[in-house]
Amino acid sequence: MQVAKDIPSAVRSMNGAGDPAAPMNMEVACEKVGVLVRQNAVVVFTISGCCMCHVVKQLLFGLGVGPTVVELDRDASGGDIHALLLRLSVGGKRQQVVPAVFVGGKYLGGIETVMSCHINGTLVPLLKNAGALWL
Repeated sequence: MQVAKDIPSAVRSMNGAGDPAAPMNMEVACEKVGVLVRQNAVVVFTISGCCMCHVVKQLLFGLGVGPTVVELDRDASGGDIHALLLRLSVGGKRQQVVPAVFVGGKYLGGIETVMSCHINGTLVPLLKNAGALWL
């Protein structure tokens, strides 16, 4: 199981190309995401109406987890956070940016990673270690 990329490394990996304001926006998004994931055992970044986001939320709710959910299309910083999540999710293969799940302050991954962890039995222990479950 590949767990956890840290958020600051995504910002440090930015090259100088593109919009000159982008690095500042990315730093603000990084700080906002960092605060959320440090203060909450489980955070899920979603887009309202996304069926895969719904599946992840329902799985977590069904396990007894009350994740903090941030709907990017309804958040003022949603576009910048989405760009940050894109940097975190790129890992050798193209995958969807949302849902993006953080457990215990670290980026776990998207739907494929969460479902894989659930099927192979590593999700519940991960949630317990993060303090999201008390079973």
